[in-house]
Amino acid sequence: MVAEMPMRLKVLIVGVALLVSPPLHATGADTGTVPPVDPAACWAAITAGDDDKVTADCGALIDNEKTAKADRIKALVARAAVFARKDQLDRAISDYGEVLRLEPQADIYNSRGELWWKRGDRPKALADFGAAMKLNPDHPTAKGNYKRLAQELERLGALMAVAGKPGFNCSTAKRPVEKAICASPELANLDRQINAVNSKVVRDATADSPRAGRALQQQQDEFLARRNASFGRPDYDLQKAMNERLQRLLEIERY
Repeated sequence: MVAEMPMRLKVLIVGVALLVSPPLHATGADTGTVPPVDPAACWAAITAGDDDKVTADCGALIDNEKTAKADRIKALVARAAVFARKDQLDRAISDYGEVLRLEPQADIYNSRGELWWKRGDRPKALADFGAAMKLNPDHPTAKGNYKRLAQELERLGALMAVAGKPGFNCSTAKRPVEKAICASPELANLDRQINAVNSKVVRDATADSPRAGRALQQQQDEFLARRNASFGRPDYDLQKAMNERLQRLLEIERY
């Protein structure tokens, strides 16, 4: 009886080992690893300027955990540019943010700042332009953007002192559209901003070319004529039209 105990114990140990060990045929069948992605397709899409392929092929490269850091950065920058061209600003900003997490770069801070500015988030834009200049104090685009945005913020601050007042005298307003603007602080502020920015772009353009200055003023006169003629129509949105005009003027001022 005593001699049989080791054999029984041996059989028991072998049986337990068989229960907990994986089948031999499963060895190496699924390692859980992700195969690397060849970056060639992404590079070809970038070279060809094919936005759809950049989004797809560079997206696959970005999402693969095996992608080298330098390749991921290049793919992220390319995809962000595509998103920016398509006005998918949040997605472009997100991609630029990932690049900056991986490797802070002055060019990327400046590019993201321009997108924040386009979205109307001036504080974040100013912060990014400042970060770009901290990395590269001689970055010409970031320096120019920072200066223009600072001037814009200064002008908007000055406008707050006359909040609720349009760019014309409400006491002499005769047109229905002018009376509507005077009756709305929001529309009045828009009108004053439009007038202030238009005066600046016309003045700056005239300094280089009187003809260019006259052309810009003509655009403003045409906007006012359309506004006066269209106000009161069911399909005319005055606030939308004024916002669009202001954005157009701000774009002219920046560039």
